[in-house]
Amino acid sequence: MKTRMTYISVEVADHFSDFIIKRDEQVLDAVKARTRDFSTISILKLLYQLRCNPMTFSDLYVKSNIRMKRSFLNYLHLCVSYNFISKEPSGSNMVYSITDKGRTMLDLFMQKSN
Repeated sequence: MKTRMTYISVEVADHFSDFIIKRDEQVLDAVKARTRDFSTISILKLLYQLRCNPMTFSDLYVKSNIRMKRSFLNYLHLCVSYNFISKEPSGSNMVYSITDKGRTMLDLFMQKSN
């Protein structure tokens, strides 16, 4: 996951604060900010792996092919906080499942029109 400097409207910045690392000066109706630049494909990789069956953290990490564990954790946290993925304890493990909202997100990209 990369960080980038960009200008975004104040209204958008207020609604999507999870993506903002640091706000700098405000210029008219925009704010200069360093933001998290999440990759759509990495989010889809997590959702795609969970489309059929719930998985433990370790299984999801291996099957997602997101190599950097820190990046994997950032994407997993994003998906859980936006309710694309749910997590439930099962014994000593945490089990992750795709939610209806996550399935809708995945379906938006799988139903590509020609």
